[in-house]
Amino acid sequence: MDELWAEGWRHFGVLFFRDRKTSYGGRRCSVMPLRVELERFTPSRSQRRVLARNSDAEIRIGETFIDREKRDLFERHKRRFHEAVPDSLYDFLSHAPASVPCRNVEICVSLGGRLAAASFLDVGESATSAVYAMFDPEESKRSLGIFTMLVAIRYSLILGCRHYYPGYACREPSIYDYKKNFAGVEYFDWRGVWGPLDAA
Repeated sequence: MDELWAEGWRHFGVLFFRDRKTSYGGRRCSVMPLRVELERFTPSRSQRRVLARNSDAEIRIGETFIDREKRDLFERHKRRFHEAVPDSLYDFLSHAPASVPCRNVEICVSLGGRLAAASFLDVGESATSAVYAMFDPEESKRSLGIFTMLVAIRYSLILGCRHYYPGYACREPSIYDYKKNFAGVEYFDWRGVWGPLDAA
């Protein structure tokens, strides 16, 4: 898995793919696979505020399984989208998500005993890779998407990983721009080279 991620591959369920182009907002955009070099990561001021804003949250990390609570959260979360709306969590996860096609853990965030966010993280030998993340739109002021990314980075560091792959963004402005705002972020140039995003 580490070798595949390093070559720009991702997977949804058991389907592996590399997309150089994607459609967003009625236009074709250039895909930029991203990763964070963890030894260079430090949270920004705004990311520290996100951590503080969610200091009351309960976090649980464990082997991934899909239950009704997560399916209900997925249904609420997908209402945010107006194009390429997914049908099911199984668009992203296999039916044995904890182990197929590789080990996967879930990061669950609860507020007052209610599931408010969940993200799903593949675990390799020296890297982790985000598969999908979702949150309750009613809690949008908490920036739970950013929060679960920060938790994933912290967990990756605990595992001794070198890289965290948050997925991809577009070279052009898009809804994925938040992934570019992490210290130590690199992009893949499709010629087999990773480099600092600020040099893109």
